[in-house]
Amino acid sequence: MGWGIELWDQYENLATHTQKGIDFLDRYGNFIRDRSAIEVEYAGKLRRLVKNYQPKKSKEDEENEFSSFQAFKCVLKEVADLAGQREVVAENLQLQVLQGISLLAKNLRDERKKSLNDGALRTQNLTSQIAALERAKRNYEKAFREAEKSIESYQKADADLNLSRAEVEKQRNNMNIRCGQSEDAKNEYANQLQKTNKLQQTHFETSLPEVFNRLQELDEKRTRGLKEFIKGAADVESAVAPIIARCLEGMVKAADAINEKEDSLKVIEKYQSGFQPPGDLPFEDLSKADSDTSNNSQNYTSTSGLNHLTAKGTTTNKLKKRVGLFGIFASNKNNLSTDGMKEDFSDLPPTQRRKKLQQKVQELQQKVAQEQAASEGLMKMKGVYEANSLLGDPRSVEDQLNESVNKLDKLRMELQRYQKLLDQANSQTIVQHSPQANRVIHNGQRSSSLSSYRHSNGSNHDHHHDDHGDDHPDHDAGSLSSSSASPESGLGTSHTSLPGSGQGSTNDQPINDEMYFEAEALPPLGTCKALYPFDATSEGSIPMSEGEELLVIELDQGDGWTRVRRLCGPNGWEEGFVPTSYIESTLYA
Repeated sequence: MGWGIELWDQYENLATHTQKGIDFLDRYGNFIRDRSAIEVEYAGKLRRLVKNYQPKKSKEDEENEFSSFQAFKCVLKEVADLAGQREVVAENLQLQVLQGISLLAKNLRDERKKSLNDGALRTQNLTSQIAALERAKRNYEKAFREAEKSIESYQKADADLNLSRAEVEKQRNNMNIRCGQSEDAKNEYANQLQKTNKLQQTHFETSLPEVFNRLQELDEKRTRGLKEFIKGAADVESAVAPIIARCLEGMVKAADAINEKEDSLKVIEKYQSGFQPPGDLPFEDLSKADSDTSNNSQNYTSTSGLNHLTAKGTTTNKLKKRVGLFGIFASNKNNLSTDGMKEDFSDLPPTQRRKKLQQKVQELQQKVAQEQAASEGLMKMKGVYEANSLLGDPRSVEDQLNESVNKLDKLRMELQRYQKLLDQANSQTIVQHSPQANRVIHNGQRSSSLSSYRHSNGSNHDHHHDDHGDDHPDHDAGSLSSSSASPESGLGTSHTSLPGSGQGSTNDQPINDEMYFEAEALPPLGTCKALYPFDATSEGSIPMSEGEELLVIELDQGDGWTRVRRLCGPNGWEEGFVPTSYIESTLYA
């Protein structure tokens, strides 16, 4: 069944229907275009999302990455791949579907226009033929009425005896003429009728069905095309589905790779200081203390102490020597690497220091190997040039070779220096119970390994030699490592400012009565003003409020802590450590 037979009289409706079909195809094309735009926008937003949440690269993160962090990086990578697949979908929709829809719609419009013009022309021909038939019919009707009228006039004249023979003959001639004209009009009408019927039959049985069948084929082509385009759009989506599935599988695999136990071990490795927990605090039985001891107990600092007093043996000369040592360590404070740490990492806890030193040794070993390979290459190049002067001048590589050798020597010296520091750090015994153990006075005497070190290494002259020679890193390595932490944590270690007090040991040992001295307050080195409030959270520190003015009695020795005195308390003053970054100091001239 076709439109040409079943819908022979629905020309206008078929023209409207085909136009609506093409408009619907255009609408689906707009849908594909808008969907492509959404896919592109979605892909762009996914990429911006990945960029915004991409972890910033830092050396610390690269060295200490947790499995959860690695999993998140994998998820970001898979999301970026998903964004790429959405872009592929958008591109294929535009190339394979949208362009096909546009081309098909254009062809359908052209075919429809041609078919409708052909149908209109054939309908116009039929209409013209029908109009000619109407004219022939009207002429025949007019001629027939005139012929009948002439016949009636002749019959009247022939019956009238009063008329002459000539008048009767005239009426007869007129009748013959009118009857002849009527017969001619009749024949013309018959011819036009036959022609019109034939044209009309051809029009409705052949010509117009051909036009309608072409319109039917056009509409079916449009419907079939829409079917293929919908399947094509689905195929575009299906083509990337396996890749998207692999991206999702990658996310699941990354999640399965998360190991909470391994991350916990990495946290231990990252933050372990190497210090030992503090031991039990001794019980002080005040009822058995004699009067002298009770009087002197106010002048000594307990292990939990808020008051840190020095021994009476600190004379003016020793104080000068102490200030000289401050100058040495102040210069060491400025000897920092690009990441804000000391070059020998002495401001880190022992475990972290050993770890950093190991990393530094490995880094230097790689640089030495690279530079050695470069030097060997230059040597070979020089040998080739010497063997064949046409290839090049041997002197042209001498400068590069000398520079490479000098650089290699410096790297080897630095590697030897850090290997020595690492060996000392590995052989060092950590006996501190708290980060500030080096600066706390036990039973009236400082138990500082640095004091023993300074006492055993002589005068300030030796220290100045360390500053300018290769012995300086060994000196830093020989001292106990200190913990560098934020002021809020209260953690930090320092080296005592006093010169060595004989053969002082870092181990907690019973101290004889003759080792007790009457303590006196150290003379202040200057004043300071608290820039921020500080709550004492660690042993040996004291709280302070913002804007409070205190006396500086011991400078920061590289551990981030300064010893200050507040004029208050039962003894008339209170001493302890505060973060150096929390105060603004003004030293006496």
